[in-house]
Amino acid sequence: MTDIDARLSELGLTLPDAPAPAANYVPFVKSGDLVFVSGQISQGPDGLILGKLGADMDVAAGAEAAKTCALGLLAQAKAACGGDLSKLKRVVKLTGFVNSTLDFTDQPKVVNGASDLLVEVLGDAGRHSRSAVSAASLPMGVAVEIEGIFEIA
Repeated sequence: MTDIDARLSELGLTLPDAPAPAANYVPFVKSGDLVFVSGQISQGPDGLILGKLGADMDVAAGAEAAKTCALGLLAQAKAACGGDLSKLKRVVKLTGFVNSTLDFTDQPKVVNGASDLLVEVLGDAGRHSRSAVSAASLPMGVAVEIEGIFEIA
């Protein structure tokens, strides 16, 4: 068990199986020491987390949905590291897409759910650059989608 696995366990978190791609793309691409992880959509053990921020979902629920995206990102990063999270050096960048109404402006607060989880699990190695943007719609009506760039050993 790596330190990261131990920290996840301490927090009561379990990584999902790394989801297979839903279309004609790969879940991640390694280039040198970087891993580019395709967008992970909000989904939990009970299925997809659907909703539109500013309409039928509040910021707190959106942030919880973003946390599930972060867990999906970590699962993909683990797969890219051959199952060994000790090879994960740091999170470099996240890009968060929030399914929201035209007048919703709290996208950063929603994506903080993912950012906060990554820092909680990885410490300083979880600190990253980031973008948080609105989307009029996301695949299958999910609330949040986040893609990430990771540095690995």
